Amino acid sequence: MQKLRSLLEQLPAFCRQFFRGIEPTTASRTRIAYAYDLGVFFAFLHTHNSVCRKMEITEFPLSLLDQIGREDIEEYLEYLSYYTKDGVEYTNDERGKRRKLASLRTFYRYFFTNELIRTDPAALVPMPKLHDKEIVRLDPNEVAILLDQVEAGTKMTKSQLKFHEKTKVRDLALLTLLLGTGIRVSECVGLDLNDVDFDNMAIRVRRKGGYEDVVYFGREVEQALLSYLEQRKHAVPAEGHEEAFFLSLQNRRMAVRSVENLVKKYASTATAKRITPHKLRSTYGTALYQETGDIYLVADVLGHKNVNTTRKHYAAMKEERKRRAANVVQLREKE
Repeated sequence: MQKLRSLLEQLPAFCRQFFRGIEPTTASRTRIAYAYDLGVFFAFLHTHNSVCRKMEITEFPLSLLDQIGREDIEEYLEYLSYYTKDGVEYTNDERGKRRKLASLRTFYRYFFTNELIRTDPAALVPMPKLHDKEIVRLDPNEVAILLDQVEAGTKMTKSQLKFHEKTKVRDLALLTLLLGTGIRVSECVGLDLNDVDFDNMAIRVRRKGGYEDVVYFGREVEQALLSYLEQRKHAVPAEGHEEAFFLSLQNRRMAVRSVENLVKKYASTATAKRITPHKLRSTYGTALYQETGDIYLVADVLGHKNVNTTRKHYAAMKEERKRRAANVVQLREKE
């Protein structure tokens, strides 16, 4: 909330109504991403639009949105390919442009559906075409090597080893949970102690969009979590962080960036692939689909509201299963 408020101070005043309106249905990180994207859009208008150049960004009126046309937004997408801000160079590929256009579409749609503006030019601009990228995931042997490295720490630097003894039980629990359930990193760090139900071997998570869901875990995850909880009993959480399940060395709730750095550190010793927490999620989704062949189950467990999102990611695996099927049915008995 503090980060979002800081970003809102740099945006037009009418933006506050938009962020209040979407709060019940979006996660805090989503709203912060929207704020960053809108900041880039209004900065573009301020430097490239003759009307906007005459006033400060914070003074832009809501009526300005009706003065922006489809061509302005297309120029904005072209600008995103390469621009500089405060001496720093920025580039966006088609994925970056899609995200920023999606943010702008949500922004315009909010004011248009609430009848506060007359036009919605963002809806008229087609999304940049995406080129399919191969899913990066860990192979089973790489998963084993990764978890072994967390326990042993044999390939770490001296500075990393200083902290390894203090954090390896926590780190093993955290990585085992990510690999064994496929939850998002934001869902992982958001866990409270009372969200974990060992009787039913389940965790309660807050999904993207703010709704709650239940995810079940297996014996390996259970053992790793119980080992960590035994160690956590001796920690004294900082004020306001008493209920956080995963604690940092400062005894505060772990941050998303901390987990990202943690995954990067261990993964670099196990594989040459560029592994992030989301790649661990893909690793779980891949394993689940290979074992079950049920795309609807994978979508449900991963928390995808639309099964097409899941199907898009695992289409290549579906084709491989279909190829294997070609040799399953035998028409004539071999001599």
